[in-house]
Amino acid sequence: MPHIVAGPTEARIRKQDEGMSKRVVVLGIQWGDEGKGKIVDLLTERCEAVVRFQGGHNAGHTLVIKGEKTVLHLVPSGILRHGVHCLIGNGVVVAPDALLQELETLERAGINARERLTVSPACPVILPSHVALDQARERARGSKAIGTTGRGIGPAYEDKAARRGIRFGELADPAKCIARVGHLLDYHNFLLKERFGESPVDLNRVAKEIERWSSELAPLTGDVSRAVYTVTQNSGNVLFEGAQGTLLDIDQGTYPYVTSSNTTAGAAACGSGVGPLILDVVIGVVKAYTTRVGAGPFPTELGDETGRFLADRGHEFGATTGRPRRCGWFDAVLARRACNLNSVNSLCVTKLDVLDGLSEIAICTGYQLGGELMDHPPWDAIVLEEVEPVYEKVPGWQESTAAVRTLEGLPTAARRYLDRLGELLGVAVDIISTGPDREDTMVLRDPFSLASTDSP
Repeated sequence: MPHIVAGPTEARIRKQDEGMSKRVVVLGIQWGDEGKGKIVDLLTERCEAVVRFQGGHNAGHTLVIKGEKTVLHLVPSGILRHGVHCLIGNGVVVAPDALLQELETLERAGINARERLTVSPACPVILPSHVALDQARERARGSKAIGTTGRGIGPAYEDKAARRGIRFGELADPAKCIARVGHLLDYHNFLLKERFGESPVDLNRVAKEIERWSSELAPLTGDVSRAVYTVTQNSGNVLFEGAQGTLLDIDQGTYPYVTSSNTTAGAAACGSGVGPLILDVVIGVVKAYTTRVGAGPFPTELGDETGRFLADRGHEFGATTGRPRRCGWFDAVLARRACNLNSVNSLCVTKLDVLDGLSEIAICTGYQLGGELMDHPPWDAIVLEEVEPVYEKVPGWQESTAAVRTLEGLPTAARRYLDRLGELLGVAVDIISTGPDREDTMVLRDPFSLASTDSP
């Protein structure tokens, strides 16, 4: 493993050469909940701008700084760093009420987020009727429900693709916006009443909301693409913050048990309005084990005492919904596929401390299906439900790794476990998290010194 960068966490990342800016993508390579928010917060010490490029308020990033917890859903995690420009790109669907609530929460904590937040005018707006449709569809699916958060994310993306959606920039002209919403509600209410037997959404109520949203949120609108370009022209670093995880990608994930947006690195470009060659480094964030929220295949899921141990030790409840997460061993087959999909050239392993106390740890290195050994996942989620994981057993450790901040301070077995994950995924482990606090992190290789062509 590379050497630890000396000094406390805040000073652990070396200063970059003057005039050389870097564009770094941070995203999850499992089913989300990998701890991306903490890593974004840590790295934004060196950034001038942070961009959210997909998803909506169905994502939740929990940050713990000096013991104080902050949960963010729409505002980029860099908002807790003074002077960092936070940008919400066109790939994000925005629920105005959720955004206002988050801004008010930050303001009560003494953070004037509005001064440093810019929202793309091209962001689709989530209306109350989107929420009603989302929840009605899940109820209608019954036992076959996908497990959405019920927050209107999917229907909003659906309207975007159908070219009938409302965009954030339209809030600047409430009269025109309300007229457009009226036409859209005709369609939504038809589905609610005729297809699902649900109550319609009242236009007058939505119109009043739009007038309020216009007054409070329209001033935040700005050209995100140009903002990113300006920062890079001035040799500033930009960080692109992913939500959810690769295995929930609408195209590449375990469809249909996925989210409604592209969660992979390619979406950082189109969801922010920049060209793909601007991206230098892709950091894949992965838990030391695997979790999943909601329905869908999960080959390494543990329904036994060990699964409960991981859930209890890891406090595995969704930051957005509070739903308990399903827990299992690390799946190197799916994680390796995710690394390939994202061109990951830097790996961050989080929640290593959750494995403390286990005498033996299993890593899924392949699948068995119909007597055949597979080293790659099937594309079909139904088939993925049928595979049997092939495990490699490695020794655990009894010592505590919680809040350990040097590589030398980790038990030998823990270091070997990290080495093995890097070998299986073909990517160097550059960042290790051993607790929820910002300081419980060790950076082994500076992401801002890597080039896009660097490999482990």
